Formats: sequence, structure tokens, C-alpha cells
Amino acid sequence: MLSSNTEDYLKAIYELLEDSGRVTTSALAERLTVAPASVTEMVQKLARMQPALVDYERHRGVALTEAGRKIALEVIRHHRLIELYLAEALGYGWHEVHAEAERLEHVISEEFEDKIAAVLGQPAHDPHGDPIPTREGEVAEPCRRALSQVTAGETVRVARVRDEDPAFLTHLTELGLVLRAPLRVTRAPEGGPLSVEVAGSTRELERAITDHVFVEAVGV
Repeated sequence: MLSSNTEDYLKAIYELLEDSGRVTTSALAERLTVAPASVTEMVQKLARMQPALVDYERHRGVALTEAGRKIALEVIRHHRLIELYLAEALGYGWHEVHAEAERLEHVISEEFEDKIAAVLGQPAHDPHGDPIPTREGEVAEPCRRALSQVTAGETVRVARVRDEDPAFLTHLTELGLVLRAPLRVTRAPEGGPLSVEVAGSTRELERAITDHVFVEAVGV
């Protein structure tokens, strides 16, 4: 049995690795809001475990081993299934589920995980559009095309959003930028706010929003 702290480290490394080949200890410290020295001590400990859960090299940062990746994906599967269950079965808003799932992801059993997945119909995505890893540790590629990359005249739909900030998600709901919502970009000046038609209104959206909303072609 691994501690919840160890699982939190592995999950954070996996999530940061989505954007780079290795994770710096400073980036990991910022993500986990702990001192850099504590991060270094912890990743060295994880690298010494049998089997090793991370590959750590000073000045090169840290990456997950296959064993570490498997554990990280299991925790992420728990987290995203819990989020979806809270939203679908218990009526939580998408801005409320992340914090609850953070508390529960370490304590549910594999049997409970399987029952949640069965009740939800073996879902592929959580309430924010992130792919749910399978029981076998496979995970689909997340949608990575940011709304800020859409050109004028294109019609797309919201496929995924960043989910850590409840205030951001609440604001997206107010704007009509909810999952699967269709939208049309009417003006996209370089470096400036996008003009977007969504939910019957035209919105001027700054990069602080459009860089964190990911879209796909309508009909996908």
C-alpha cells in the first residue's frame, strides 16, 4: 500500500509530463505547493523504491517509470470516475467535483471503482472532458487544440477544459462555454481577444480563457 502523498506525487508528475519529457523539481514543488527541498527528497525516495517509481537525475528532473505510470493512471482513473459519478448521480456542478474527488481518490477500492464504471456505462471522459484511463492502464489522447488557435469563421464545440479552479469553471458556465457547447469564432485578431458566438450571444474572450478551453470539430 502506498501513501496518499506518494500517489499525489505520481499523479502530479504524470499530469506535468503531458507538456514535457521530464518534470523539474521546481515545477513539481509549485504544483504540490511544497518546498523544493522536500520535492527533491521525495523523488529520490521514489527512485530508490523496488521497483523504482520514478527516474530522477539532478539538473534533468524526473520522469515516471512504467511502474510509477501504472500507479498514476490508477489514481487518475479513480479521480475522474468519482468526478463523473458526483456529477451524473449526485447532481454536483462541474466546478464542485474536483475537490471532492481529490479527497476520495485514495480510499476507494478496486471493486468500488469497477461498480462506479459499470453504473456509468464504462465512460470515456470525465465532466471536464479529460479521458478516463481504462482498468488496464490505457488512456486516450486528450483534446489539445485550444480555443485561442481557432481561426475566424470556424465552428467548433467545447471538448475539454482545465478543471482545477472552481471560479474559472463557474465563469465558463456563465459564458455558456460548457462541455459540448457549439460555438463560432467570428473574429480572431492576432494576440487579441476572440469574438465568439455561443449560446445565442457574442462574447469577447481573452487569452486567459481561450488558452484553457479546448475544442474539436463539430460532428466528431
